[in-house]
Amino acid sequence: MLQVKHLLDEKGRSVFAIAPGEPVLAAIRMMAERGVGALLVLDGETLVGVISERDYARKIILNNRSSSDTPVRDVMSTAVITVAPGDGVDTCMRLCTDSRVRHLPVVDGGKVVGVVSIGDLVKAVISEQGEQIEQLHRYIAG
Repeated sequence: MLQVKHLLDEKGRSVFAIAPGEPVLAAIRMMAERGVGALLVLDGETLVGVISERDYARKIILNNRSSSDTPVRDVMSTAVITVAPGDGVDTCMRLCTDSRVRHLPVVDGGKVVGVVSIGDLVKAVISEQGEQIEQLHRYIAG
């Protein structure tokens, strides 16, 4: 069974983060530059939230707030669901589905060591299913 640590080994352990006092506009710019849909919000090394494009749309745009004057802390999601490197992909998929989140910070020993997205999880499941199908084809043909 695939675990989060396997996904991180494959995709890398880059963490894109912003401080809670930074303006939302800086967060949106960073997301665009990095090609990601969310950033972790770190106060030093402590995970305090996540800011996503969804947060921006719902809490800035719909409320006519200024993204250059509003700090990230005012719109970030603070009920952050995290996973551990040893957690299975199926557990992560269930968390994303049940909690309606798209990004899961990976925490090991109290420290953020990576992030997995719903896209990473779907890609892993598709790959694993492809391998199983190939094995079945070989078994049937052999």
